[in-house]
Amino acid sequence: MNSRLSFVARATGLLNPHQCGSLAGISASDAVTTLTHEVKTLQMAGRKVSTLFVDIKGGFDNVNPSTLCGMLRAKGVNAYLVSWAKSFLSGRSCRLLYQGSRKVFAPVSVGTPQGSPVSPLLFVIYVSRLHSEIPLGLTLSYVDDFGLTVSSASYRGNIQILQRQYARLKARGARLGVGFSVPKTELIHWRTNRDRAPISNAPIHLDGAVFTLKGEVRWLGYWFTPSISTTPHFVKRLAKAQAAFVAVKPLSRPGIGLPPFLCHRLASFLRFPILSYGADALVPTVHMTRKLSVFWHKVQKWTTNWFMSTPTDILAIEACLLPLDLLLTYKRRLAQLRVLCSPPEINPAAARLPPC
Repeated sequence: MNSRLSFVARATGLLNPHQCGSLAGISASDAVTTLTHEVKTLQMAGRKVSTLFVDIKGGFDNVNPSTLCGMLRAKGVNAYLVSWAKSFLSGRSCRLLYQGSRKVFAPVSVGTPQGSPVSPLLFVIYVSRLHSEIPLGLTLSYVDDFGLTVSSASYRGNIQILQRQYARLKARGARLGVGFSVPKTELIHWRTNRDRAPISNAPIHLDGAVFTLKGEVRWLGYWFTPSISTTPHFVKRLAKAQAAFVAVKPLSRPGIGLPPFLCHRLASFLRFPILSYGADALVPTVHMTRKLSVFWHKVQKWTTNWFMSTPTDILAIEACLLPLDLLLTYKRRLAQLRVLCSPPEINPAAARLPPC
């Protein structure tokens, strides 16, 4: 049913082209690629660009079955799919489990069940109405994370536009019964490396709260700076990979512990994904790549349990772990090939690249 509903949602226009997440063929890297491309395109036109990141509060708990079924009927979805969705979301109950609780089930009239493969898709369809067209800007979302990107001649002008767009977004959310989390709201003013204008610290006022400008913003696990520098992101990835390495390193000590093939699995399926997260959309600098490679050499030596003075070329062969720069290049090219071969109506990032 999830596959059927996903096909019908795309065919009938239930989804917005700028929605990512919980959809086949669209990942977080596609959302990041679309965002960075839009920012750089607007900057090339000589405009000041700002982005407001907001998060839906509660998320899946606010889906109203009647409203969702009305959206499906309005788009001409088959009656049996509408009836199935209504039956799936109706007649449910839940109970709270904690020490001293009565463990009594209570009926639930709103929300989608956690853990079901169709729940994220139903939620994405439900919040598709929150998207609105922004002149010389973009509304981009990844499930319940929204990014409002606007541009104008000044950053203070962007603040005014963002306040109006947020008011519209909030009004649309109120009609759907969803709100936005204030603590998770973040603002960033994008700058180019050649920009010599004074740095703007203009805050934004939303719902009686003041949100100041941040030097680094985390969105979908990616770390962004005003100049879209990739170094802060990979510095944090390196720190996480080193922490994971410290945790598993005692499992294989010189002469004892895990055999090499199990160490290889830990390196391939634990350390490399942690270290390389984001490399499909962001490219590390040469200096940062060297730092990442130094850590990767330590992983190779730990996998083979060889001496520290062993040449790295031999380590790569014996450990069956390619050099890190080749692995990062392969991961990035694979992501580009996937986007290039995806039609624009399925993947928003495909519309910003030449056809396959």
